[in-house]
Amino acid sequence: MEIIEPAVTGTSYVLKACSMEKVKRVVVVSSIAAVMHNPNWPKDQPMDESCWSDEEFCKTLEDDPYNWYYLAKTIAERQALEYGKKTGLDVVTVCPSIILGPMLQSTTNASSLFIYTMLKGLETMKDQIRMVVDVRDTAEALLLVYENPEAEGRYICSSYTMRVREFVDKLKSMYPNYNYPKQITEVDEVLDLTSEKLQKLGWRYRSLEETIKDSVKNYKERGMLE
Repeated sequence: MEIIEPAVTGTSYVLKACSMEKVKRVVVVSSIAAVMHNPNWPKDQPMDESCWSDEEFCKTLEDDPYNWYYLAKTIAERQALEYGKKTGLDVVTVCPSIILGPMLQSTTNASSLFIYTMLKGLETMKDQIRMVVDVRDTAEALLLVYENPEAEGRYICSSYTMRVREFVDKLKSMYPNYNYPKQITEVDEVLDLTSEKLQKLGWRYRSLEETIKDSVKNYKERGMLE
């Protein structure tokens, strides 16, 4: 509840303030956490904007430290879109995946830890499926849906889907001198999503190599990596 209450109530307060001030459009940053936790979605079909995380299923993920985050993002986004329909406020939501690239802050956050922990050489990692997007591409997506009059509803914002092992191999090819995980354990997981709706609006994203290079450069400049 400590996570859910601020996410839901905070979003509600902002939307009500926007209504009072006659704001024309509000873009709410959600997360793929509000998309991808749905056990009933067909395994062979990429998740799109019609897919919502199942709230009851999120509550059952007791071994996942982020399960309440998934739930909070799902509830907050649903309520934001419902508020827009009820009041006439133009609400658009964007659901980014793991955001990589240069950071504003000087310390690691949950997203930057994705690359950082691989370079620091954990003993083991699970070969899970991960989706990533560059922070600069995310910013461009937010601006795009804000400015484009055709934008409506929700938009998945993700560039690449790959397993942890693939990402480690990519890092090794670019930075061979770091300590990488000693063991990557297999995981039986089938998961994919699509940003086709956002791309049809005109969104484009940079190469994975550019995102990795600029991320590592930034981590070094901030003293997080040698």
